[in-house]
Amino acid sequence: MKRLLFTGGGSAGHVVPNLAVMQELKGSYDIAYMGTDGMERGLVRAFGCPYYCVNCPKLVRTLTPKNLTVPFRLAAAQRQAFEILRREKFDLVFSKGGYVSFPAVWAAQQLKVPVMTHESDLTPGLCTRMIAKKCRYVLTSFPETAGKFRNGKCVGSPMRRELFSGERASARKKYGFSGSKPVLLVLGGGSGSRALNGAVRKHLATLLLRFDILHLCGRGNCIDRTPRGYVQLEYEQDMGAAYACCDIALSRAGSNAVFELIALKKPALLVPLAHASRGDQTQNAAYFAKKDLCAVLEEEKLDTLPSALLCLYGNASIRDALQRDHTVSGTEMIAEVIRSVTA
Repeated sequence: MKRLLFTGGGSAGHVVPNLAVMQELKGSYDIAYMGTDGMERGLVRAFGCPYYCVNCPKLVRTLTPKNLTVPFRLAAAQRQAFEILRREKFDLVFSKGGYVSFPAVWAAQQLKVPVMTHESDLTPGLCTRMIAKKCRYVLTSFPETAGKFRNGKCVGSPMRRELFSGERASARKKYGFSGSKPVLLVLGGGSGSRALNGAVRKHLATLLLRFDILHLCGRGNCIDRTPRGYVQLEYEQDMGAAYACCDIALSRAGSNAVFELIALKKPALLVPLAHASRGDQTQNAAYFAKKDLCAVLEEEKLDTLPSALLCLYGNASIRDALQRDHTVSGTEMIAEVIRSVTA
């Protein structure tokens, strides 16, 4: 049986898409994962594959003394990855990006192991730009991104099958919603968005007049007392149910979540993360808003959140555009590319 090594981490957006592809290929390949002892380890644990831990440092994008140690710690992580790949003899390394993936990709290139990477955003990230030339393929979610690489190939965004299996009535029963109001799903990302959490809770009384609310608020962000019609969860494994129960969504503009919302035909109000970011979320949001597939609200205007959500709920143009859109999961196409390279 051929052996695959998946890598990527630092945020859920670099891990969850990998899990979708891993599930698609389970049983056909011997699968393992390489990452740090961080959040990706917890997310991968449930899959049940071997996990190889490397101590990869993160480069901070501001001037800080911590960056002075990065070259030495990165070299150590590369040596760790090299020894693991030389010993385990994988047939292909699949990277979902993030600083975590660099040691595995570097080691694979030294050992002449084929490498593929997937870029989710409209503008390629640093890791993708660094490794692209030596990859067999640079797979992308956006067709425009694929055109930036000689080996680019647009396959769409990988999504888990279970996202499409939720049933509306049973999902609303699961969360205790009566069905008398439309449901607003709030997605702040894997660690929870402080800005979105704060804005939703600031306007909670007003929002609950029109919506029941399912709020995925991130680890450690739940509040003690909650009113009727408001359900908060740190994290939801069953995202199929979360999506099935909602009528509209409030979300950051990470490409994975946005592609899922569009594929599931859910109108969304996107609040891009503008600061501490290379601007990828702002670009993602503008791209989809231009196609009338979402609405966008700048973080500085979150005081207008209730009216923006009401406007979204009544926006027939966005609903019509979503129904006409042909976005589907890229998981099967990615799996086919992997099969072709390892045949």
